[in-house]
Amino acid sequence: QVQLVESGGGLVQAGDSLRLSCAVAGRTFGTDTIGWFRQAPGKEREFVAAFRWSAGTTYYADSVKGRFTISRDNAKNTVDLQMNSLKPEDTAVYSCAAGQWGTGYRYWGQGTQVTVSS
Repeated sequence: QVQLVESGGGLVQAGDSLRLSCAVAGRTFGTDTIGWFRQAPGKEREFVAAFRWSAGTTYYADSVKGRFTISRDNAKNTVDLQMNSLKPEDTAVYSCAAGQWGTGYRYWGQGTQVTVSS
């Protein structure tokens, strides 16, 4: 079982930055990927970014490329999402998820709200 807890959300203005953290605990055997997703009111959940630590590779949605960076902090056992140049359309509940690459995400956190005002 893997436990995921997100933190770092908040209310910011357009152009500001935020750093989200996904704390990972429990038995991570069988998982090699942490992904960040977001869901805005009335919209489907969408992929934001992923870190596949078995391959050292990162993946981003086109909408966040060049603005968001996903990274792993081994000392803190977190996977962080640095979000720069935030836009109002980035407003959503952001959740992290863990899984095995190619088989989907099995574990999910509760999410953290990010609100970007114009």
